[in-house]
Amino acid sequence: MIDDLDRAILRVVQANASLSTVAVGRAVGLSQAATWRRLDRLRKAGILAGRELALDLEKLGFGVTVFLGVKLAVKGRVSLEDFERAVSAIPEVRRVEHVLGLYDYRLRVVARDLADFERVLRRRILALPGVGDVEANVMLSEERLPGPL
Repeated sequence: MIDDLDRAILRVVQANASLSTVAVGRAVGLSQAATWRRLDRLRKAGILAGRELALDLEKLGFGVTVFLGVKLAVKGRVSLEDFERAVSAIPEVRRVEHVLGLYDYRLRVVARDLADFERVLRRRILALPGVGDVEANVMLSEERLPGPL
């Protein structure tokens, strides 16, 4: 079980995971040792799982992000695991989400430009086994919001 102090620590770490234990402790009013013990307990409990590095994809040359809704043609003929494994092997696919609703999967795909995206879509994604209907939504902007803590 986590308490209000744990939640405060999680808010600080969520905003900047690169902070030292001393800085996190200072932000929530704890000593370095007490903060370290709490962070260690949160890691062991699986609440804190790894650290995520945020890359600026646009500065790396990937100026287009597209969300794809993918409906499998016939669910019984293609195993979900096979589809997930194949789509995850495409470097431009940054996220694969199995969802409930109109589509079976939601993909986050990055590309250099729309022509590059079209190439990835035609040559890689539409060539995957079992792909049926696909709907694309180009991301115009993104605002990162803090979590529900």
